[in-house]
Amino acid sequence: MQEQEPNKEPQRQGGGENGFNWKGLILLFIAMSLFALAIWSKSFSDASRNLTYAEFEEMVKAGKIQVDPKAEPAKLLRLVQKDGSAKQYLTGWYEVENPGENGGNKYSEFTTPVILEYVGDDLKALLAENDLQISDLPTDSDGVGMMMMSFYMPVFFLLILLYFLFRHQIKAAGKGAMSFGKSKAKLMSMDKGKVTFKDVAGIEEAKEEVWEIVEYLRDPKKFQKLGGRIPKGVLMVGSPGTGKTLLARAIAGEADVPFFSISGSDFVEMFVGVGASRVRDMFEQGKKSAPCLIFIDEIDAVGRHRGHGMGGGHDEREQTLNALLVEMDGFDTQEGVIIIAATNRPDVLDPALLRPGRFDREIRVGLPDVKGREEILRVHAKKVKLAEGVDLGVIARGTPGYSGAELANVINESALLAASKGLKAITLAEMEEARDKVRWGKERRSLALSDKEKENTAYHEAGHAILNELLEHTDPLHKVTIIPRGPALGVTMFLPLEDKYTHRKYELLDDLVVAMGGRVAEEIIFGDVTNGASGDIRQASNIARKMVCSWGMSDDLGMVEYGESQEPVFVARDIGSQRTYSEATAQKIDDEVKRLIDEAYAKATKLINENRDKLEAIAQALLLYETINGSHVKEIMEHGDIQNPPDVPTPPDLPAEPETAPAAAEEKKDHGGEDFSGELAPA
Repeated sequence: MQEQEPNKEPQRQGGGENGFNWKGLILLFIAMSLFALAIWSKSFSDASRNLTYAEFEEMVKAGKIQVDPKAEPAKLLRLVQKDGSAKQYLTGWYEVENPGENGGNKYSEFTTPVILEYVGDDLKALLAENDLQISDLPTDSDGVGMMMMSFYMPVFFLLILLYFLFRHQIKAAGKGAMSFGKSKAKLMSMDKGKVTFKDVAGIEEAKEEVWEIVEYLRDPKKFQKLGGRIPKGVLMVGSPGTGKTLLARAIAGEADVPFFSISGSDFVEMFVGVGASRVRDMFEQGKKSAPCLIFIDEIDAVGRHRGHGMGGGHDEREQTLNALLVEMDGFDTQEGVIIIAATNRPDVLDPALLRPGRFDREIRVGLPDVKGREEILRVHAKKVKLAEGVDLGVIARGTPGYSGAELANVINESALLAASKGLKAITLAEMEEARDKVRWGKERRSLALSDKEKENTAYHEAGHAILNELLEHTDPLHKVTIIPRGPALGVTMFLPLEDKYTHRKYELLDDLVVAMGGRVAEEIIFGDVTNGASGDIRQASNIARKMVCSWGMSDDLGMVEYGESQEPVFVARDIGSQRTYSEATAQKIDDEVKRLIDEAYAKATKLINENRDKLEAIAQALLLYETINGSHVKEIMEHGDIQNPPDVPTPPDLPAEPETAPAAAEEKKDHGGEDFSGELAPA
């Protein structure tokens, strides 16, 4: 999608495309040429040789003075006299001894100063004896005056051109300074790279709501005959990466009206009043192009709640917001200008901006469900080459909570993985690896861990896996790995059968038990614990506290909300908020949270002790194969071992070392460095 500036005036003032000053460059070139011409004419005028009167007298007697009126140029003996001066100059041509040194010219020009008051008679006699005569007696205006004019005229023109050049630059700079208040909204052109609703998937309800706007712009009479009025503003709200900006680009591709795009941060400048001026200019441009659409991305940068600033009362952002409020629905409302804005922080927006008449409609762009994720994957898979038989539904079911941007990244990462392996098409294995890489990070197979740490990680993950299989209200186990990925040394992955929007109490209690499994397995097997369960403890604490404070799942505290909402904090607004319950209630909350976690820990300890042999079988399988699937864990739980074992992993090939590698390796050993060329240890 190409972009073009609707306001071309500053570029023409600047002198050309992209603000390049061609006119000033041409004037400067002419000025420098005239200056060079002046220098050349001065040097040319000084090219004649200066002879003393004695040297001139010797040349006359030697017959070297040349007089030839028919020559080109005419070679004449002249007497140049300045007005009001007793000093005159004889000019003429003389024969040179070495024509090669004179550029091949046989004759050269000379100048001889004379004072006729003293040598007048001798000069007449000398010229008469050698049959020479002075042709004329030019004045200063004919001789030296012409010579001086040939020097000063280019300088005069140079000064005139420099005057116009600086005048043009000052005028352009002045107009550029005045353009601070001009809107930076860009008019979207649909020449190429056009995005339509076919390119937007997974947010069908949002597409239906904005499609009404497109239909209204195409056929307004269809709605006006029933008295309907199109919304003046549409606010798209959603998490980052859900497709708000992509949906706005699709509206631009579908609507046959001008579409202006601007970011909320483009209004705010260091100069006072610039933001409000840009708002007014943006609506003025929209009024000239009405009906039109104006898209403001990240409107929270300019639409933040008024009166909650941390500084003084006069805020440039507030003045910009006031101008936006007036332009959207004030006394001078711009008809036919529809505002579409996007934000992921609606909680910080000013209430006056959200009222009907300004943003009449709020469209929630949420995370896609399993069907939407599959549609998004199909849209992005059109740009890559998939192998036959790749089921995108499997990836869609395995990516709960992924946004549209993350799903696009999964497709891109899978293409990069397939290309690095030299494959001709993307298989399901690359898709699953890319999915795990986007969410948890890349496998760190090169991380060197001791045998003790590998064993501890294997039992830790086995504790999670065995409890997930033993408990009833848990999601199916997908796979378990002890290969470090991201910040984790091992990962146990669960794959729900369907998207979940609610969580039952028994499911949450079982989740607490599974979270305790890793710590319990370490304590039972080794009689000691590590700090590797910090993430599990954090997750369990969050679940237990929400059960008590937000979800009313505590019999002792009942269905009462304790504490603040879980929305993102707006410091300027929430800095003075206080707790809404007493210290005694806070102590009860802490006791209830601890009770839930302690009961989960006790239940996890009981179950693992009863199935210790299966725990050790899962851990040994992890040490051998590094990664096992949920089906392998089921086989261990039912038969005691894996019936269909996976392939034993082999270390990846290391890149070829340079010729100086042996010396470098020896130096590394001398300094105590580790040699990673051996078997890669699982984590």
